[in-house]
Order: sequence, then structure tokens, then C-alpha cells
Amino acid sequence: MTGSAISAGVIAEVVVAARALLRVETGEDAVLSRLAQTALLLGEAFLGAAVIGRPFEDVVTSAAGWRRLLVAPVTVIAGVTGLPGEGAPFVLAVGAYAVDIDADGVGWVRVLAAGSAGRVAVAYSAGLAVSFEAVPAPIAQGVAMLVAHLFDHRESDVAPPAAVAALWRPYRRMRLGLGVQPGTLA
Repeated sequence: MTGSAISAGVIAEVVVAARALLRVETGEDAVLSRLAQTALLLGEAFLGAAVIGRPFEDVVTSAAGWRRLLVAPVTVIAGVTGLPGEGAPFVLAVGAYAVDIDADGVGWVRVLAAGSAGRVAVAYSAGLAVSFEAVPAPIAQGVAMLVAHLFDHRESDVAPPAAVAALWRPYRRMRLGLGVQPGTLA
């Protein structure tokens, strides 16, 4: 799985929110930006979901059966590229694969006619919101609190406040087992 970086505009929005908590109006831009990116990525790891929508690409086998995409919530599956053992990658025709996004925002892909591809690269977009302003308030508050905590305690190893996890916990996506695949009954 590869994903694009979180945009500088979103990082700037997080820095503004953290500055409000810290009551720091100027300075420390580089430190706050780095901490903002860290807090967002830690939030995504805890939540099991992309907070900010952006492009991702997963490489999966072209074997029969549905394959789950790694990042959720998926908003769009843009296309599938065949990756042969030898030779150049090629775009699979629309009829050569099937895609699905289930009610939980999990993306699925099934290769129907792989041609010479042993693996395929699936391009998709995933995320809860397109801007930090559109992120659910508890998640945004937890990110800002984590940035403020990391800034205040950058010279020590003090654990983050429990309130951060408490704010994020209701939005956490848990994966227990393989889950139900599209087209099958539970």
C-alpha cells in the first residue's frame, strides 16, 4: 500500500488548531508542522482509517476471489493496472475486473481476466474528509490535543493524555478476522 502525503494545506489547518490550544501565535512553524503530520498519521493508525482523503494504491495478487483494499473509508476506486512478471504494466479493461465499496466504506476488487498480470495495482481514494475543517469534531480535537501535547513535551517521554484516545475511540475501525466479502452471506 502506498498513499500520497497529507497536503500542506491540511497540515496548516492542524497547526492553526494546535496554536489555539497552545496559545502560541507565531514561531515554531517547522516543529508544529512536523508534529501535525505525526499526529494525523498516529490518528489514522489508531482509527484504522484515513482521516484526510487522498489517493492510495494497493498491489494485490490477480488470483480468483475478492481482495480487500487496505485503507478505508474508500470513496472511489479509480482503476486497476496489470503488473506482469516481465514487460510493461498495462491498464486492465473495465470488464476484466469487478470492484465494490461496501456500506462500511471498505473497498474490494476481484480480477476476472488478468491476462499476463500476476499482480494488479488498484488506484483508489480514501478518507473521512477532504479538509481538516470537515473532519468530525472529536477526531479533529484529538489531533489538535496530540499536537499540543507533543509540542509541550518534546523534550520528555510523557504519555499523551487519555482524552485523545477517548475522543477517537468511537470512530475506531476494528478488523476482526477477514470479514464478509461482497456477494457472500454471513
